[in-house]
Amino acid sequence: MRLGIVEMMPGDFRTWTPAHTQAVRDLGFTGFGFHLDGDMAFDVTPEDCRRCRQFMVDEDLDLAQFAILYKECLFAPDAEERALVTRKINRGTEIAGALGAQAFLLRPGSRSPAGSWSPHRDNHLPESRDLLVETLQPIVAKAETEGVILALETHVVSIMDPPEVCRDIVAAVGSDHLRLIMDAVNHFSSIQAVYHSTEFLNYIFDTMGPLAPVAHLKDVKVSPGLVVHIDQEVPGEGELDLALMLQRFDALFPRGYGLLEHLSPDKVPVAAANIRRIASDCGVDIF
Repeated sequence: MRLGIVEMMPGDFRTWTPAHTQAVRDLGFTGFGFHLDGDMAFDVTPEDCRRCRQFMVDEDLDLAQFAILYKECLFAPDAEERALVTRKINRGTEIAGALGAQAFLLRPGSRSPAGSWSPHRDNHLPESRDLLVETLQPIVAKAETEGVILALETHVVSIMDPPEVCRDIVAAVGSDHLRLIMDAVNHFSSIQAVYHSTEFLNYIFDTMGPLAPVAHLKDVKVSPGLVVHIDQEVPGEGELDLALMLQRFDALFPRGYGLLEHLSPDKVPVAAANIRRIASDCGVDIF
């Protein structure tokens, strides 16, 4: 498998310089991901994309994951909201294809006004899933035309949970151009799952592993508090059976990218070193 990083490169790829990519390479990464503002996407020209693609070739780095940022929900009751986000995603799909991105990450959104990753009881209604599939079908048709792989993010507070639902939504859309992100930590919702992460990871991979060609490498911990608090942790410093995570992902996608994310700059070298150590110990080759 290969190792990359998200959030080290500026969101506007038209501002990238060799200094940005050198910082990525200095940490031993061969690829990266970044997030472009969805409204800015309409200002991007074909020439911008051509220059950026050549720049990445010259810098010898892979664009493992491209994403655009938007606040809209893909299964909102309001048809105009769904139409607006579809327009943004379709433009993002064109950019992803022009840049040669290995995956175009999509966030499903939430019925909560607090944001895309905020919980809401209506996120889990059957009719919400029906609306999501309805919205995704023309989006996926556009991805097929552009030769782009879409990868839906998953999370316990979102419509994309549990893993069976994630698998079933992909099946309902019915296209090889719609896949998932293997972000296993996002599915942990109980203390027992955290303390028995080996069993829970096997369940996740058994259910949706073959559908998830990009991995987000994080760790998980139980934090103190009077109710349940499950938080992300620096990879290698929490409870997750990361050896199993790496082994199972590598067995499915030996050339796939595992991406570090949500880390402060001082934690990135530690996380990368931990991942490499664990991979070496468990027989996973990172190249």
